[in-house]
Amino acid sequence: MLCRRDRMGVSCAQDLGCRGGSSARIFTIETPRGPLHEVEDLVHPEARAHERDLTSDRPGRSTDRHSLGNANAARDQQAAEFAREIAGRLENGRTHAQFERLVLVAAPDLLGLLRKTINGNLSKLIVRTIDKNLTQQAAPEIRKLLPEFL
Repeated sequence: MLCRRDRMGVSCAQDLGCRGGSSARIFTIETPRGPLHEVEDLVHPEARAHERDLTSDRPGRSTDRHSLGNANAARDQQAAEFAREIAGRLENGRTHAQFERLVLVAAPDLLGLLRKTINGNLSKLIVRTIDKNLTQQAAPEIRKLLPEFL
C-alpha cells in the first residue's frame, strides 16, 4: 500500500507458484483506522505461461530428465524478476514521497524474495510484514486482517 505523506502504504503480492499467476496490489490508507483504497494492480504475465514456454523456444514434450529442473529454474527466475518489479515500483513511490510507511503482505516465498530485493532506504519504511497471500481478497477483507490502527 502506498500513501501520501501522512498515509500508509500496503502492498499485497502473490507468489508465482499460486493459482492464477503473480499479481501485486498496492493500496493507500488515508487515516490510521480508515479503509484501503486500491491504487494499482501489477500483473506479471510470464507467470501465466507454461513451464515449457519459459524454457523452450518450441512446443512439445520432452523426455529430457533435466527438463523439470529447467522449468523450476525458469519459474524461480520469473519469481525473482517479479520481486524486482514490485520493489522497483515501491522504490519509485518512496522517492516520490507517495508514502511514509509501508506494510508488506505477500505469499511466504515471494516475501522472502522481496526482503532480499528491497534496498536499505525502502526497508526503513517497512513497519510490518505479513506472510499471507491476500491478492484475491477484497480490500475490506484485507483491511480486517491488518492491525486496527495503522
